[in-house]
Amino acid sequence: MRVGVQLPEVERVVRWPEVAAIARAAEESGFESIWVGDHHLYRGGGRPDRGPWDAWTQLAALAAITQRVRLGPLVAATAFHPPGVIARMAASIDEVSGGRFTLGLGAGWNEPEFRAFGFPFDRTVSRFEESFEIVWRLLAGEHVTFHGEFQNADDAVLLPPPRRRVPIMLGSNGARMLGIALPHVDAWNTWFTSYGNTVEGFANLRGDIDGACVRAGRDPAEIAHSVTVLVNVGEGRGERPHDVPPVALKDLSAHLRLLGEAGADEAILVLDPIDERSTRQVADAIVELK
Repeated sequence: MRVGVQLPEVERVVRWPEVAAIARAAEESGFESIWVGDHHLYRGGGRPDRGPWDAWTQLAALAAITQRVRLGPLVAATAFHPPGVIARMAASIDEVSGGRFTLGLGAGWNEPEFRAFGFPFDRTVSRFEESFEIVWRLLAGEHVTFHGEFQNADDAVLLPPPRRRVPIMLGSNGARMLGIALPHVDAWNTWFTSYGNTVEGFANLRGDIDGACVRAGRDPAEIAHSVTVLVNVGEGRGERPHDVPPVALKDLSAHLRLLGEAGADEAILVLDPIDERSTRQVADAIVELK
């Protein structure tokens, strides 16, 4: 099973030199991929306003300073950019990285940031459906003409032509989202809160996803099954509030092995705390990375 790591999001303010150091540490210590969240603002919950750096500019910079790891957004909201722009940014970052980019996509869910930055929050899945069609068709090399209720394209094409078809990963468990995207994606990802951060929870959800694959006309084996795992590296609650029990570092290697047996092809670790030291510490503790 492949193992990746999510870089800091809103645990604290992390400047670029530390982001770069964590990314290099992940690559040097054997992680297979690095991921960043795509958000503008977290507001509410009794905490001060907070937000991460822009995902796309960070990914372009990360592509330039790394050599081996795959990278991508976990996941990019189609609501935040026109679909043609999303496809162009994905192709460009894939070019910079030498073919190491995966385009994670979702509809978006965080209403306060939609409202704050002026993105419509109504009919998010219908909006995703139109954007997604334009994105996947452009990345497949098509000239795309599309006239929908929310999106339009008139003989759009990606130029320069991408070196390959950029792989797409869906970040959603919703039945309608699965029906829209599973016919066309290469991978599916679920967040740890969606399955309780347990092996049993993932196994049950994996069964539902495989059923959705069959209904969408896909062999489940054709789609990589990716799962995020919340990991408590230190003692106590750490930097990231959570509503599910984290996996303790001492149990992580066994936990990943069981996830693999339950059908996970990739685990993306959300470390608490997340810094250069904890990244290397976790890598050293995982048998699968040796």
